[in-house]
Amino acid sequence: MEWLDTPSIGFIVVFLGTLFLIGELLVRVKGLFAILGVAIMATYFSYHLTGDVGLWVVILYMVGLALIVIDGKVITDGTVALLGVVLMIIGLAVPAPSFLYGVLVSMGFIIGGFSSALFLKVFPSRNLWAKMTLKDKLTSELGYNSINEQYHELVGKKGRTLSSFRPTGTIEIDGEQYSATSGGSWIEPNKDIVIVSVDGTRIVIKKIDDEEEKND
Repeated sequence: MEWLDTPSIGFIVVFLGTLFLIGELLVRVKGLFAILGVAIMATYFSYHLTGDVGLWVVILYMVGLALIVIDGKVITDGTVALLGVVLMIIGLAVPAPSFLYGVLVSMGFIIGGFSSALFLKVFPSRNLWAKMTLKDKLTSELGYNSINEQYHELVGKKGRTLSSFRPTGTIEIDGEQYSATSGGSWIEPNKDIVIVSVDGTRIVIKKIDDEEEKND
């Protein structure tokens, strides 16, 4: 397997091995990518492990891969996965016969890892790191109460201020307390107000003048 002495070949081998191994972590393909990835990387390590480089680089590589899996399934914040990536790159670069070879296999690992994300467009995802993103919509059909809808129902309702508004404070409507803003107006506590608009969870109020109360 002298062809593995060529840096460009090493790049391709590591690229393909990483592509399939990381791809196995991202998508469900019944272990096919795992078999291909392990076979390719076993070929790389079996050729480059010499008397000067022990089996510890393979262990380092496997520990790094395990850290990525643990991060994706348990921790899901990416920090442990980043450490795993560093360990895997070290495990690949150390047995390289030259500095150029080490740089190229490191690049092959990085590019292969990013390229594996393309499998998500074709195969079903394993949903690693799914906790980092909120994928479910907060709808009433899924059992959630829409706070935005509740707030919009407050428009036109009257209440009173519980604190000074300069220009934000607390109001009471139908026995419930809400944070609100009066825009640019200052309003004292215990003043009658009416909710004039709601933008998301931002409640805008207006002070009710004495003349308006008489008209009502």
